[in-house]
Amino acid sequence: MTNTNKGRVSRFADFAEAYAAMTSAQDFPASFTETIAESRLSIIDDPTRDPMPDAELARGCVEDLTAQIFRLLAGTRMESFGQPIAWGIVNSLHYVAKRIKRQEDDAAAELGEMVRVFDPSEVYQSRMEELQQRCQSLAEARAAVETMCNHAANVYFVETGKPFNTIKGSRTGTGLTASQIEGFDYLKAREAEHNAKHYPARPAVLVSGGGDWEDADMIFRRLDMVRARIPHMILFTGKRFKGAEQISTCWAHERGVPIVGFSLNKRGSNDYRAAYRRNEVWNRLDEIVEAMIFQQSKVQEDLARLLRARNVPLHIFRLAEQNNGTGPTDLAALRAEEQRRALA
Repeated sequence: MTNTNKGRVSRFADFAEAYAAMTSAQDFPASFTETIAESRLSIIDDPTRDPMPDAELARGCVEDLTAQIFRLLAGTRMESFGQPIAWGIVNSLHYVAKRIKRQEDDAAAELGEMVRVFDPSEVYQSRMEELQQRCQSLAEARAAVETMCNHAANVYFVETGKPFNTIKGSRTGTGLTASQIEGFDYLKAREAEHNAKHYPARPAVLVSGGGDWEDADMIFRRLDMVRARIPHMILFTGKRFKGAEQISTCWAHERGVPIVGFSLNKRGSNDYRAAYRRNEVWNRLDEIVEAMIFQQSKVQEDLARLLRARNVPLHIFRLAEQNNGTGPTDLAALRAEEQRRALA
């Protein structure tokens, strides 16, 4: 079977070298340098002159937190839990960074209101200085946590061969971490056209299909060919965490191509029309200049019909074409063969 984890390091001895090569590791010195003399992170805390954490210790701590869980569970009956536990660690950093960003935005909004209603009183001036200090302090803390999150996400990718995906919301990345934008955020920013991070105005290539797709080499080659013609492309997916869409997400992560994942918008617990409504959303987006549709279900057939009517160039892939025409790997047959060899 073709290996879908194209980004994964094959030997433990290579991990340290892979971590050192991450561009996110180079961000720690700047992100963990004090940018203001005193820090105040909330209205109830007194200002502090305590230093920022040591940059090198922070980098090592992030690597240990994320990677050591794989060492602990490797070769044990709990090995399969390594990935979800490590995902939870990265997601915790992502959540904290988002929370700090919301606090920073609130403080900045309050500061903006005060600027518009100038008052020469001493109380006003004191409040202005406090808000400015909070904004700067929160920005400093957010930059540090975002650096930790990006680095942890890259460690997760090296260990698993799969990019870190949030369940909901967007994550704009740097270095080896491609931006991964939630479809809802993209559509909102597209309408407002004011947020460049959530609305990268570029031609989009759509990939649809999960299921039994495993031939990473074939998918990587075709995406590389498409990108050679559309170098500033972004990737649209249905945000599936398996099959062709997962492989395409890995490709985009390695190439630094922004990803927009359109989750299903279900109106009920058994909303079978959700995938077809997503097809209709995609069909209304002029950004889509090409589509790669991988055989899976009637949903992909419906999408191909809609896009073909708009004359969008399509790349249609059938399951039997992968693995040099042998089709999907028969896992049951592989297990049976392994058992026969073990008993021989």
